[in-house]
Amino acid sequence: MMRINLTAKKWATLIAIALHSQVLMADTTGNTDLREERWTVPAQQSGTRRVTLEATVEAVRQAVLSTQVPGAIVSLSVKAGDRVRSGQELLRVDARAAQQQVLGSNAQLQAAQAQLKVAALDLNRQKQLFDRQFISQGAMDKSQMEYDAAKAQVDAMQAQNKAAQVQTGFYVVHAPYDGIVNDVPVVLGDMAMPGRPLVVMYAPGQMRLSASVPQSLVPWAKDARSIQYDIEGVTSQPLNAGNSELLPSADPLTRTLTLRLSLPQGLNLLAPGMAAKVHLLGAQPQGEGRIWIPARALIQRAELNAVRVVNAQSGISLKQVRVGERLNDQIEILSGLRPGEQVLLRSEEHTSELQSLRHLVCRLLLEKK
Repeated sequence: MMRINLTAKKWATLIAIALHSQVLMADTTGNTDLREERWTVPAQQSGTRRVTLEATVEAVRQAVLSTQVPGAIVSLSVKAGDRVRSGQELLRVDARAAQQQVLGSNAQLQAAQAQLKVAALDLNRQKQLFDRQFISQGAMDKSQMEYDAAKAQVDAMQAQNKAAQVQTGFYVVHAPYDGIVNDVPVVLGDMAMPGRPLVVMYAPGQMRLSASVPQSLVPWAKDARSIQYDIEGVTSQPLNAGNSELLPSADPLTRTLTLRLSLPQGLNLLAPGMAAKVHLLGAQPQGEGRIWIPARALIQRAELNAVRVVNAQSGISLKQVRVGERLNDQIEILSGLRPGEQVLLRSEEHTSELQSLRHLVCRLLLEKK
């Protein structure tokens, strides 16, 4: 008798082939396993319909701060995660050129004020001479216009000086409100330009969820009886939403409308950008009942979902289905099955044996890989 010496990897390959062949033959042959049972697809069940949408946590108050003037960043006082107070300095841009403009504006203002004093003295002397009729009316008018021009020049220099002083404030970025710094996409020495994001911050006290609603679900979503949300790592179970708002305009690219849900205060570990799920609960539309089958009836082959259906000749055929929501040990069938059809259920013992064989194959492959 020939002795066959197989490695563990080859044994795992043979077991996998046998396992795959066993399941395939059980799927398509008419000889059903004694451990399998037939199950009749019930009539469509009406009642509550549940639709789950992907959502994102957003801050109601979120600001992207930048400067109104260009310059190199010379001071950076915060980093991501810092809590800041309203009016606190966040960063500073090189303002030496602006400061020199303020000094030049001050000098021009002083010169204009000096010219105004000269014009005022000259106008006073001309008035005395005019009262004694030593000068003409034209000379008097000329002196008055020179004074008015000097006064207007002083007013212009004062306005220019105030504008220069205000402009120096553009080189410092302050926090507009109490909040948390979300991101600082710049470092010391970077060039700040008008419109370039320098600091991103948000107010943690007011958060909301934003979900995209497909255009086909908009009429039904408006009539939803209740809305729930679930945030992984934050909520232990779905919670009822408070205020909700469906924005009236649709995104022309995705053809979806935005649904916003207000979140209560006091949720720990909540931050913008976190993933969440929004559950819309409402009445099932007329004529659109739901079909549920046990999860043991479903066969998955890569991207193929199918069930074994018993036909009129007591034969078995593999039928592709489109699945929906999974609830406990039940799976919703969106299409592919009709009420009254019989499907085969794999017994729990059979299922556990298949899982054990799969685990054995994986272990052997890992040991001798």
